[in-house]
Amino acid sequence: MNQRRTLLIAGLASVATLAGCAGPQVSDYVQQKPLLELDRYFNGRVLAHGIFQKRDGAVARRFTVVMDCHWEGNQGVLDEHFSYADGSTERRVWRLTKHADGRYTGRADDVVGEAQGQTSGNAFRWNYTLRLPVDGSVYEVQFDDWMFLMDDHVMLNRATMSKFGIRLGEVLLSFTKV
Repeated sequence: MNQRRTLLIAGLASVATLAGCAGPQVSDYVQQKPLLELDRYFNGRVLAHGIFQKRDGAVARRFTVVMDCHWEGNQGVLDEHFSYADGSTERRVWRLTKHADGRYTGRADDVVGEAQGQTSGNAFRWNYTLRLPVDGSVYEVQFDDWMFLMDDHVMLNRATMSKFGIRLGEVLLSFTKV
């Protein structure tokens, strides 16, 4: 019985590993235009409108974000002010570092460790773990964040939120550079 269970677990782990490799890679967008340069786009004021959809597709939260962004050399600060439809507010300050080959790292007070990202063509993929407060508890959830520059002013963002590899929902955002 234990050998059968071990084989089943090994088989499921293999399928999960292969499924993780099957998705798009940021390098798939290398030829796409316009070219996304985060330090150029996120410089000055940026407005965003977004929703959080639960796993079943129901919209659970609507929000707007006002971002004040600036860069000095390869160091950037994205100061985000969230306003939710229920009247609540939140603030997150990202401190980003631009590295060679379109790589970025970032930190924020509610992010566990360091976020890792990569640009290619018009796309940016960003992965991080966020401490998310829900009903008096704090959960650590993973974000797989994709951004696509549409033109000099508009960028679209879709982030999948998961815990223990289980998809919890998605955040959809439209950024507009002021």
